[in-house]
Parts: sequence; structure tokens; C-alpha cells
Amino acid sequence: MKLEGKTALVTGGSSGIGEAIALRFAAEGARVAVAGSSDLSKAQAVVDRIEAAGGQAQAFVGDVRNVGAVKALVADVKAAFGRIDILVNSAGIFEPNFVGETTEDQYDAMMDINVKGSFFAINEVAPIMIAQGGGKIVNLSSVCGNMGFKTFSVYCATKAAINLLTRSLALELSPHDIAVNAILPGNTATPMNVKIRTEPQFEGMLEGMKEITPSNRLYSDADDMASAALFLCSDDGRAAHGSLMLLDEGISCGV
Repeated sequence: MKLEGKTALVTGGSSGIGEAIALRFAAEGARVAVAGSSDLSKAQAVVDRIEAAGGQAQAFVGDVRNVGAVKALVADVKAAFGRIDILVNSAGIFEPNFVGETTEDQYDAMMDINVKGSFFAINEVAPIMIAQGGGKIVNLSSVCGNMGFKTFSVYCATKAAINLLTRSLALELSPHDIAVNAILPGNTATPMNVKIRTEPQFEGMLEGMKEITPSNRLYSDADDMASAALFLCSDDGRAAHGSLMLLDEGISCGV
């Protein structure tokens, strides 16, 4: 029970890595605010799983592209639980963009969800943590923040921004006993990529991915990322400030 007595807010907590983190934190004793973007029923489904296992959680929604919605989400979580000890920024989208074909709306969606949403969640939560005497913040970045991938230039840019946001905020918030760190997953099995992993038309893409993946696992599990988040948010990770934890099955090592 490494998080007993703690309250955690997990954005993007209704699916994928965020869901895995919410489940793991609850199993370790945290009270978890599971935040989805707009569909309360999806967040509630995760809450139901947590409660069925004997944990404590509550469902929330908040469109992280909207600063007002982020403010309301944080205020609602604080009102419901009385405090926020942990923030995990897992809300994000992963989409290709082709130079010469990318629209402003496509660009804005990735920047707003992946970067703006993370920053303003921290912007709202940090004063609460300072008043409480400390806290833990984990941002979900990507191996794409460390290296380029063709046709994903905007996504790569958003994750590079998260990396430097993490390190800069670590400098600012560490004196308040607030640890800010990031997890950089590689290919991770989530609902976002189930078609690529299962449908025949993507077999060629999977073969190409195998060629650049040194480990024997083409896809990591979402639970692997939850284990990393637990480490960073428990006393086990107390030395981590501004860390960029790379969990990419070795892709970034080179070929």
C-alpha cells in the first residue's frame, strides 16, 4: 500500500495508460479521481473496476483543451477529496500529420491536448500542493520526444515540449517538495493502437516496427507504465526530480 492516504488525479484516466495507472494507484491505497475528456460513463467504468476490487475512486470529466474546464476539474476534485497529492497528466492524442496536408485544427488539437492541457493542470494543482507541503506530478511524454518519426512531426514536437516542461517545472517546484517527472513510453498496447496490432492491413507496418525494436516485445504493456508511475509517486522514487524515464523497448538506442 505505497500510496495509502494519498489522493491522485489522473487525466486521461478512462482508457489506456491512464486507466492502468488509475487501477494501480487505487490498488496501492490511493483515492483516485479518474478524469475523462467528456464521457463520464467511460470514467465511471474505471471507477467501477476500482471499487469492485475494494478501492476508492470517483469519476470526473474535463476537456483539457479548455483552461476553464481544467480549473473546474481541479476544483471539483479538491472539493470531493479535500486535497490532491498526485497529478498524472495522461490525457493525450497520437495522430500522424503530413507536411502540406496538415490543417490548423489538427495542429491545434495535438498542441492543446498534449501540451496546453498538461501545463494548465499543473498550473492549477501546484498551488494546492505547495499549500499542502508537497506532491508528485508525472507527465506522460513519449520516445517521440527524444527522436524524430516521419509523418508525426507535430506529435514529436508536443512530446519534446513535455520533456522540457517537466525539467523546467522540476527546477521551479522541487524547493516546495513537489517532484515533477515524466515517463517516455515507446510502443505500448492500448485501445489507441489496437487496429495496428490486430488488423491484416497493418502487417507491413508491424514488420517495420520489429526491425527497429531491439527487445523481444514489440509492444510494452500499459501496466509497465503504471509500475513506473507508482515508482515516481511513492517514496521509492523520492530522488527523482526532472527525470525523463525512458521505457521504449530500446527503440531509441538506434539501429
